[in-house]
Amino acid sequence: MNLHSIDAAVASGATRIVAQSIAFAYAPGELPYTEDAPLDVLAYPSVVRLEQLVLGCGLDGIVLRYGRLYGPNTWTMIPPEQAPVYVDAAAHAARLSMTHGRPGVYNIAEDDGTVAVAKARQELRWNQDFRSSLRDS
Repeated sequence: MNLHSIDAAVASGATRIVAQSIAFAYAPGELPYTEDAPLDVLAYPSVVRLEQLVLGCGLDGIVLRYGRLYGPNTWTMIPPEQAPVYVDAAAHAARLSMTHGRPGVYNIAEDDGTVAVAKARQELRWNQDFRSSLRDS
């Protein structure tokens, strides 16, 4: 995401913008990481910049901080040790964020004690156990 993308969204009449980020960019600290915990600015400067652009662009900006993906067509079928998120549940969060939730940041991961996900559950109505029925078709 860059300024050109945001300018195009504004010019097209968009009112909401959703960006994918990562839930493993937090600065070392107490677990679980909440959405207001600081990011590791030195290790992840491009992540910090992306989130700043989305949250400060004048649209209803939503940042989804995804845990480590697993499932079909990812790098593994086995949940990673910290902050895993099944690929279908991650896509489910993206779909929900188009119409649900206030602007801001949401952690999207399984509730394993690494990142707090209560905000996504409450405001986006996200379910970490979501699995697509289309996959079996």
